[in-house]
Amino acid sequence: MRVVGIIPARFEATRFPGKPLAEILDKPMIQWVYEQAKKSKSLEVVIIATDSQLIYNKVKEFGGEVVLTSPEHQSGTSRVAEVAAQLEAEIVVNIQGDEPLICPASIDEAVKPLITDSTICMATLKQKITEEGELSNPDVVKVVTDKDDFALYFSRTLIPSNPTFPIYKHIGLYVYRHDFLLKLVQLPPTPLEQAEKLEQLRALENGYKIKVIESNYPSIGVDTKEDLERVRQVIGNRCFPAIHGEKIRHITDVVI
Repeated sequence: MRVVGIIPARFEATRFPGKPLAEILDKPMIQWVYEQAKKSKSLEVVIIATDSQLIYNKVKEFGGEVVLTSPEHQSGTSRVAEVAAQLEAEIVVNIQGDEPLICPASIDEAVKPLITDSTICMATLKQKITEEGELSNPDVVKVVTDKDDFALYFSRTLIPSNPTFPIYKHIGLYVYRHDFLLKLVQLPPTPLEQAEKLEQLRALENGYKIKVIESNYPSIGVDTKEDLERVRQVIGNRCFPAIHGEKIRHITDVVI
């Protein structure tokens, strides 16, 4: 089964322009993501998809595979689909370009359900929230699942509202069957997707199931410059075992 990883990278982000090229030690963030993804045992190929000539040139400079895409895409998923449409692959993994600490094993965790169960067309990851500040942070997307670990809903607000229940955050890595991805991006945006500004809701609103795997490998998504400084500190102090493939329980165990 051919599994391809695609990393969408847009330069003109509203809140953090130029984020993929932000320096972390001696490398741009997109290079950290690419090199971590290349260590995955599941991925045969890793490609960066960008509409930026600056990002394209930088990726070529460090020896990565990169494709220039249309500047008209409104989401990372549609950018990934443009590249995927030109590839012969059975499974496509959408790897977020702002996850420089992503553990290769977490990619493998997300891919496994589609390899073992032919009825699953889409999968993603979740992780139990252990930091209180994340509960009210709208940048930390929450997810609830059914008894079989299929998504019921994703939201930027607290779900469930009773904090005595375990609260899970969504880790924005998506795995698709190739044909399903191409079908999904042709569907029009849906009301809940637009209200929450969460494109994965398009699949749920159209009646498709999303398998959600609880990951044992924490990461730090870079949404702000403060997140970037946190990542720089973690990598600079070599205190993040997950970048070496070691399993750890909580991000707070290793972040200074």
